Parts: sequence; structure tokens; C-alpha cells
Amino acid sequence: MRLIHQQQREKIQQRQEARIPVTAQERLVQGVYDGVDEAAGRELYRLGLEDGVAPSCKPGCFECCSQHILMNPAEAHALAQFIRRNFSPAEISGLRQRTQRWHAQDEIRLGRSPAPALSESADLYCCALFCPLLVEDKCSAYPVRPVICRTHFVSSHPSSCRPACDSRPEAEPAVSLTSVLKATRTASMPLSTGIENLERDATHSIMLLPHWLAIEMGWDFAIEP
Repeated sequence: MRLIHQQQREKIQQRQEARIPVTAQERLVQGVYDGVDEAAGRELYRLGLEDGVAPSCKPGCFECCSQHILMNPAEAHALAQFIRRNFSPAEISGLRQRTQRWHAQDEIRLGRSPAPALSESADLYCCALFCPLLVEDKCSAYPVRPVICRTHFVSSHPSSCRPACDSRPEAEPAVSLTSVLKATRTASMPLSTGIENLERDATHSIMLLPHWLAIEMGWDFAIEP
């Protein structure tokens, strides 16, 4: 039965890719993601074997989704292609609303827009800007999450990853497994090379995920770099 379902999913994926062809940028990004995941897995295994350290990250913890999630245009392109293939019109509409809300919150946070009266929008003025891809405490585009998400691991309690402005009782500082980031650096290098081959500066083209998402999806509230 499981094989039948897998075959059905593969057929659906093939039809989706025929409708929206896979681009060279997507293949580049997917190759990088595969390499990063492999390198991260090796380092996590080494940490557990040699140092007795294991990540506390697990399904259901999502505080890190309120951090600054940076990505480059190649990753943003792959993300948008995934959304077009796999999200229903209703899901895309919901994502658009959450992304626009994130932009409105960000404008308030940066002081570019006045904070609304609490009676008008009690939940708009909030210090924690969660990623618009977060749905029911899960990433709705997990297969194409950016490198920064794939390499973020901590050994501390997940609550330590929440933003500093969070009003809940103070948690212990997050203990990041920085060796994972170092171990995956070589695997992620082709992303920078690929962007520069497109005559774009890899450093200056990095922006927050919600900004790139709005640009790649062509939404009217997008802020161009």
C-alpha cells in the first residue's frame, strides 16, 4: 500500500513539474540542500558520538521561526517554484495574507509606520514576526527551507530561541551547535557562485525570507532590493 501511495505521489509530482518545468537554479539549490543536509547529519552524528551532545530541535518547536530568516535569490526562486507547484489557490491566498501582515508588522517595528491602537488590531503590533510559511506550528515548505534553517541547531531548550522582546519569563540563553554551520559551509558555497554567475552580488542580494517571497510571487506589496 505504501508503494502505491509513493507511486501516486511521484506521478503527481511529474505532472506538476511538466506544468512548471524545473529550472537550472532549482537544480543548483536542490543540490546544495542535499549536500548541506548530508554534512549536517554527519556533524550531528559526530557530536553525539564524541561529545554526547544532541540537538533539542524537534517537530513542534518553532521559536526559531521568529528569528531573522535570511535567504538569497536562488533559494527564493526555488521556494516560489515549490509553492506554485504544491500549494492550492487557497493556501497561496493564506500565505499572501500572512506575508502582507508580516510586512505591516515589520514596518511598525522599524518605525516606518505608526503602531495601531490596540482596539483596532491587538495582534498586529507584535515583536515576534513569525515566518509566513509557519502553519499550525509547522513549516509549510519544509523540503525547500533555506540553508539558514537547515543549519540551525541548539542543545538548549527550544524556548531559548524565542526573540529577546518576548514578554514571557526569561529563558536561558540559546546554546547553538555552531560546528554544524562550520561543517556545512563548503556544501553551501555553490549558492554564492551560482548567484555571482547571474551577475548579482551574493552578499548584497541576501534579504529576509518574507521580502524575497513577496518579490518572487509578484505580490503588489513587495519591496524591491
